[in-house]
Formats: sequence, structure tokens, C-alpha cells
Amino acid sequence: MRQAIEKMEFHRYTAVPLVDQHGHYVGTITEGDLLWKMKNTPGLTFEDTDKIPISEIPRRVENETVRIDANVENLISLAVVQNFVPVLDDEDIFIGIIRRREIMEYFSRKLMGKKS
Repeated sequence: MRQAIEKMEFHRYTAVPLVDQHGHYVGTITEGDLLWKMKNTPGLTFEDTDKIPISEIPRRVENETVRIDANVENLISLAVVQNFVPVLDDEDIFIGIIRRREIMEYFSRKLMGKKS
């Protein structure tokens, strides 16, 4: 838990995808998940968070994934309700995320290019 908190703070992330030892996406952990775990664990101090494995933290967000060959419509429909969309390769291995912001920037550039 401590490593997650420190990495999220350092990179200024509010949520990060979780990947198992085989590279498969297993979920998303958010700042809220970490805070709720601290609030709901009597006596838990920041110093003790290094003893809590991520697997013991209840997660409230279930981000749906897309495969690398997904069509744009599916990607956009997920991005409407998720801040980021995890992307899997054809063997279901996590290869990255596409952020809602990146999609909006892409279409914004397209629109601006058409108006010029």
C-alpha cells in the first residue's frame, strides 16, 4: 500500500491500473480506495501501510478494457465513463492506457485542422 501511495503522489496520479505477475490487467486502484482503507482500518498509520498488500484494499472502480484492435466507437463509449481505458494485446496482456484527455486532444486537433 505504501508503495502505491508514494508512486501515485510522485507521479500525481489519482488512479493506476494494476497488473499481475503475468502482465494481465486485474483492476484499478484509486486515491479514494487508499483513503477508505486507511479510514476503515482502526489504528492504521501511514508508517504501517507498508504491511498492507494491494490485494487487501477494496476497489470501487472497475475499468473495462479494450483490445488493441478495438474500434474507435467502443473506445469512445468507454472513455465517456472512465478517465482512462486499459488496452490489452491479442494475448490479453496489458500494454498501456488511453486517457480521456488524449482522445479529446486528438479530436480537437482533427477539428482544428479541418477548419484551417
